[in-house]
Amino acid sequence: MKRPVFLNDTTLCDRAQAPGAAFTTAMGADEIEAICAAGALRLPIRLTALAVSKLKLARSWCTICTISCVCTEKYSANPVLHDTKLLQRVTRQRFYATKAWCRMRSEDLNAAIESGIAAVNLSLPASDILLTAKPGLDRAGALQVIEHMVGHAAARGLFVTVGCGDASRADRDHLASVIETAACASASRVRLAGLVGVLDPFSTVEFAAQVADQSPADLEFHAHNDLGLAANTLAAIRAAARHASVTVSGLGERAGNAALEEVAAALAVLDGADTGIDLTALPDLAAQVARAARRPTAAIKPVVSADDFTHESGIHVAGLLKDLHTYQGLDPALVGCCRRIVIGKHSGATAIAHVLSENGRDLDPDLAAAMVARVRRKAAETRSAITATQLVELYDRLRSEAAGPTLEIG
Repeated sequence: MKRPVFLNDTTLCDRAQAPGAAFTTAMGADEIEAICAAGALRLPIRLTALAVSKLKLARSWCTICTISCVCTEKYSANPVLHDTKLLQRVTRQRFYATKAWCRMRSEDLNAAIESGIAAVNLSLPASDILLTAKPGLDRAGALQVIEHMVGHAAARGLFVTVGCGDASRADRDHLASVIETAACASASRVRLAGLVGVLDPFSTVEFAAQVADQSPADLEFHAHNDLGLAANTLAAIRAAARHASVTVSGLGERAGNAALEEVAAALAVLDGADTGIDLTALPDLAAQVARAARRPTAAIKPVVSADDFTHESGIHVAGLLKDLHTYQGLDPALVGCCRRIVIGKHSGATAIAHVLSENGRDLDPDLAAAMVARVRRKAAETRSAITATQLVELYDRLRSEAAGPTLEIG
């Protein structure tokens, strides 16, 4: 993939919608600095006034790191959303522009304009069910609002993105009209939100490709993970989208969103795409967000978890020790990690010999079968992995017994 792909990190926005998650101002500021350091593109955070963004050159193209806002809406449950100290700390960094994340309402846009920002995201539901339930508009009314609001923002010289809420459930003809209206009113980008996660990769490709054919504006895709399909983000990018919304570890409402680390790593490995993200920074970033959210990272979480590069199976370890590509599609070094071999019930002689060798012991071939049997028995009894120290102790005991008159294999 030769064209640039822009990953817009929305952790600081979507975390406010994650059930049970609450963050302090200090946590928010720390996350902003960490995410910016990793090179993520946009960092929305829901505040009551304006927000800031960081301009950063990433190799041959310019990325925009934005901390956005909802200009007038109240979020009293989260203290970080109202604290100006957060903005003050972030703005000590260099190269700033501003962007406001607004509802498609005059009061939001006017507040954004008064703040002196350079860009806005104006959001309005695209599906009939949300249009009726939230702003109480029909399709024709929605188009009128878009034309007026986008035109007003563009006339003030703002860069305008139009957010199409629940776009995946919107009538396709109406969605096409929304995009056409937004583009004619000088919107530069359209954001398609798969609000309830009902797309699959195949329908996502068809959906994004169709929209792209009708859109003169750049596309951004925002996926939810209700059915475990937030990876639809990759499908949308391959189809046409140049921008994708992501969050660290997929943190967000309900089952969460597309994970920054997964999308960035997948694009790098599968498509050779350069997102400007420092992949080696992702495990520490995920750990920091997990601590702040009090949501431990699952052991099997792709890219950033403890077990992602851990191997126990005898067949797999034997192959890996000969060629890393036999059972490893993602090089752990790419994301700043190391391969780890653990000893347990499924280990074979090759793995045991390897770990013993790393700890100053050479496995006697005549004792290999007995050693494998003892390792598997101990692992079954303890229902856990065997540490290197325990393995050495098992082997030393076995050698001592072997030197005596009898040897128990079982």
